[in-house]
Amino acid sequence: MATILARLGRLAFRRRTSTLLAWLAILAAAVVAGLTAPPSPADDFSMPGTESQASIELLQQRFPGLIGEAGEGRVVFVAPEGEEVTSPRFKAAIESAVGQLAAGKQVSEVANPFTSHAVSDDGSAAYATISFDVPAASVTAESRTEVNSVVDSARSSGLTVEAGGEALESGGPAGIAELIAISLAAVILLITLGSVVAAGLPLLTAIIGVAISLLSLLGVSKAFGLSTTSTTLALMLGLAVGIDYALFVVARYREERGRGATAIDAVSLAVGTAGSAVAFAGLTVVIALAGLTVIGMPMLTKMGLAAAAAVVIAVLVALTLVPALIGFAPDKVLSRSARRTGAHVPALGLAHRWARFVLRRPIAVLALGVIVLGALAIPALGLRLGMPGDESKPTTATQRRAYDELAKAFGPGFNGPLMIVVDAQGAGDPKAAVTAISNKISSTPGVASVSPPMLSENGDTALFEAIPSTSPTDAATTNLVNTLRDTRPTIVQGTGASFKVTGTTAINIDLAGKLQRSLVPYLATVVGLAVLLLLVVFRSILIPIKAALGFLLSVLAALGSVVLVFQHGVLGGLLGVEQTGPIMSAVPIFMIGVVFGLAMDYEVFLVSRKREAFVHGQTPHAAIETGMRQSARVVVAAALVMMGVFAGFVTEQDAFIKMLGFALAAAVLFDAFVVRLAIVPAVMALLGHHAWWLPRRLDRILPAVDVEGAGLARPSHGRLEPGTKPNTPVPAP
Repeated sequence: MATILARLGRLAFRRRTSTLLAWLAILAAAVVAGLTAPPSPADDFSMPGTESQASIELLQQRFPGLIGEAGEGRVVFVAPEGEEVTSPRFKAAIESAVGQLAAGKQVSEVANPFTSHAVSDDGSAAYATISFDVPAASVTAESRTEVNSVVDSARSSGLTVEAGGEALESGGPAGIAELIAISLAAVILLITLGSVVAAGLPLLTAIIGVAISLLSLLGVSKAFGLSTTSTTLALMLGLAVGIDYALFVVARYREERGRGATAIDAVSLAVGTAGSAVAFAGLTVVIALAGLTVIGMPMLTKMGLAAAAAVVIAVLVALTLVPALIGFAPDKVLSRSARRTGAHVPALGLAHRWARFVLRRPIAVLALGVIVLGALAIPALGLRLGMPGDESKPTTATQRRAYDELAKAFGPGFNGPLMIVVDAQGAGDPKAAVTAISNKISSTPGVASVSPPMLSENGDTALFEAIPSTSPTDAATTNLVNTLRDTRPTIVQGTGASFKVTGTTAINIDLAGKLQRSLVPYLATVVGLAVLLLLVVFRSILIPIKAALGFLLSVLAALGSVVLVFQHGVLGGLLGVEQTGPIMSAVPIFMIGVVFGLAMDYEVFLVSRKREAFVHGQTPHAAIETGMRQSARVVVAAALVMMGVFAGFVTEQDAFIKMLGFALAAAVLFDAFVVRLAIVPAVMALLGHHAWWLPRRLDRILPAVDVEGAGLARPSHGRLEPGTKPNTPVPAP
């Protein structure tokens, strides 16, 4: 691999103009595709194989047209304390607002609360349901502005008026998270590399790569059903890995130039070594993200494949565009001191002192690292998955205030009704069967009320709502859904009918349950994959096991931190978490896939440098020192860039993006600084020569990958000859 990539880097350097023009042409095509694409569809929360999804499919068969894609919103009207919305002046203001809302361009119908029984029992509040003639994702900003204008006008009557619902979601200010992420990355790169050109090159190539991937995904979003969430995740991950991958190549190029190599030789060796680590790390991320398809959730599959596509683009950019751009300014990429003296030898700085400290006290460092991460992982035992909605938004958002007002006036379960679908085809008297089932469900503890049943045209199917007495994300609501399903034989006994429980709340409960059950098997699969991949890369038994256990520690610690912040509210105020609740169902499993790739990235980059020194004759301890001195600074910078990019997305209003951004930033912090820079060298120091032990029979079977570039000799003068073998063999343990 190293030899092939070294030649690729040399080719890109020599034909830099052609390489740059090719990428600009790809970018132009992506721009056209993205700008001419129709709007992205809404998130698809379907979950094949679950009861809630089977209920939706039954409704589509028995109630044609009832379950559609049209977007909905709600406008809530609340009277001042001591007054009622039914008073003449408030009633007139509400009906006037309903008329104005109905005149909206994309509005098909607005339900008058006084004729649709949408007034609370005490008369303190009412709500009007807005039905749009397009899906929620296609409701334009102009239509939302019209609704907000009516809301503002209605407030002048003295009413408290708020708007909520998926169709009225507007999100936060566009580009804020991305701007924060790029700004943080720029500062870190400038401090680390000490050159504007060197710092700007990873940023420029990452932005080009992200633009290509994001615009391309937008171009195919309608055809493949990629939602805005999917493209946002691709943007987040593509930006992070794009900067890091380019940084690894640039840093290795500067190092080889500092040793006296010519520009083209340094590029060739940088792409052959650091580029091999990049290619391997990118492959692991893609495999882990593509592996999400086995879970069986369409939305998660699309998010994983979209993010994987962004990673592929980032790898290709790092291996071709980065060396091409270096070719336009081969000396300006170097630091000032390197340009002035013509060479640069890394100083014996903090990384070297830290390596010596670890080598002197490996047991203490190992124990402390494991204890810290283990303690942070403990809260993960109380992980509760769910799908928080408007209640997770800040109180400054009108959607959150609308949610709170509805819960206050109509009960906490009003925002998450359960849809009961009764299949009465086998009943002798369908109407009587539906009535009996409705009465029994109404008397179930935890059910506040049920709505009158609605029968299908042929009378063999009925639909009614059961309003829980608790909020949608409350554990008691989950228990209620399970109780209704578990006691179904008793409820339907003697009726000849059956029923299923569905609705948004039930779908979210089923989603959380399925993902929680998939969490351990997926984690085990990823850990097993890590062991196999690193076995091939490092040709060692113990290095892969150590790497996989370290990955497991960092993931569990990050997951525990997410539970502390978002589920228990620890330091939540600093991150804008105003309402605690369950963790978004897809966050843990998606985090595992992403962090797996990032962990392998740092593992390969750090350990390959140690193995490279070991292969060239250094003792195990000396190789650890050399590897840490040569690569720790770059890994620290890469980790800080990653953390900065992910932390920038914590500012997003979307609960999923906020949680995932925090989870990934925490995971990178733990994996890079605690696992890879502390636990890994401590374990390798304790293992000594045994760290590189591999049975001879297995050694003959495994393919020779050469990620660390052992087959590339450093040139002392002139041309680098790819494929030259090192003189020093790997010592046996």
